[in-house]
Amino acid sequence: MISSVLKVAVYVRDQQRALDFYTGALGFEVRADQPMGPGARWIEVGPPGAATGVTLWTPPDLADRIGTFTGIVFGCADIEATVAGLRGRGVTFTEEPSGQAGGVMATFLDPDDNVFVLRENT
Repeated sequence: MISSVLKVAVYVRDQQRALDFYTGALGFEVRADQPMGPGARWIEVGPPGAATGVTLWTPPDLADRIGTFTGIVFGCADIEATVAGLRGRGVTFTEEPSGQAGGVMATFLDPDDNVFVLRENT
């Protein structure tokens, strides 16, 4: 039986720029950063203490997925405080926190215009 989600991929144009954003603006920790073939790196980051990691790269045949809705939902304890803190670090929000069927959520972008959901843990 499947017991967890280990990694999800976020497709990016520039791995270093993405790494700087995910660690600097979002506060993620680096879990792996190693060569992966010519001109590419295997970069994995994640929120401190979280079990699931985020890989930052793009296979050559999947570049058309850069800048789309990722389907990834990040959780936080206090969405208003988290949005204010992230916005202060330069994160762009495309939807402000609002109550929805699944809880209080907002959406934000990374530097490649990938769209993420931020949801307040209930």
